[in-house]
Amino acid sequence: MSSAPLHETGRRSFASDNYSGVHPEVLEAVAGANGGHQTSYGEDAYTGRLQEVMAGHFGPGTVAYPVFNGTGANVTSLMSLLPRWGAVVCAATAHINVDENGAPERVGGMKLLAVPTGDGKLTPELIDREAWGWGDEHRAQPLAVSITQSTELGTLYTVDQVRAIADHVHGLGMKLHMDGARLSNAAAALGVPLRGFTRDAGVDVLSLGGTKNGLMFGVAVVVFDPQAAAELKYLRKMNMQLASKMRFISAQLVALYEGDLWLRSASHANAMAARLRAAVEGTRGITLTQPTEANAVFAALPPGTADRLREKFRFYDWDAARGEVRWMCSFDTTEEDVDSFAEAIREELAGSLR
Repeated sequence: MSSAPLHETGRRSFASDNYSGVHPEVLEAVAGANGGHQTSYGEDAYTGRLQEVMAGHFGPGTVAYPVFNGTGANVTSLMSLLPRWGAVVCAATAHINVDENGAPERVGGMKLLAVPTGDGKLTPELIDREAWGWGDEHRAQPLAVSITQSTELGTLYTVDQVRAIADHVHGLGMKLHMDGARLSNAAAALGVPLRGFTRDAGVDVLSLGGTKNGLMFGVAVVVFDPQAAAELKYLRKMNMQLASKMRFISAQLVALYEGDLWLRSASHANAMAARLRAAVEGTRGITLTQPTEANAVFAALPPGTADRLREKFRFYDWDAARGEVRWMCSFDTTEEDVDSFAEAIREELAGSLR
């Protein structure tokens, strides 16, 4: 069988940071973990090393549970925080509410209480719109809050904003989960350590991403209270997230987070998004709809423009009704990729607005 790739390897898109390949350093780590035999189901050297790496980032007592994907991490994390009658307050744009096909509710058995936001961010005041009704047997009990960093709209919570939410939530007897699919991008943009807006700010459970930042697959559920983590090993198995050859997830996470690869890759993706925004900002016909704080650019385009651009560069509509699109940059996006895309956007608009 030919080993030639089935796709055009030089082609780039701005649809999702999931479109990118695997970082060469991660591929090298997977190959290095492949020799010989290692005990299955997490009793391997790489998963052991991962615990040390996570403790280095988040502090003593941190426990990391590698899982296959982000949806599995989010559902398992939230299940660990809730009784069967529990509910989760989240932004209406949250991945758990919009992009996980009902998995939190169908698999996790929890009620999602979604709150509309303008920028994808919750505040204590917005949380209070759904954080009520405790003791009312007719209402699912709001016992957890989930926030995303960076958000689905590419915006960031500051350290103080996370801490304010955590203090408010804990004061109500609730727990705080963070969906960190793009946590590295947030840390790079904020210039603070990973623990600065997670454990130190009061987050109880974290879904720590890697796939959007150069992994082949794999996420870690990271728990900062070992006592609270006791149930997770059972939930992980029950949710079909327990990998038999776990070393290959853990080896990737170690490669990403042991050194500075996570920061280098995320910083580059953020810089490419900033370059793209600067290249199109002020162009007649474009309205930038959200601040570019991480690796996403959101823009509204005139009717038909997005479809014509997609003949050369793939990207997604965000709100088709108002012509809003999302452009994502990745660890392997180059300056040439950005400049070519920006030029195509300007040319298309120049032609259509004559």
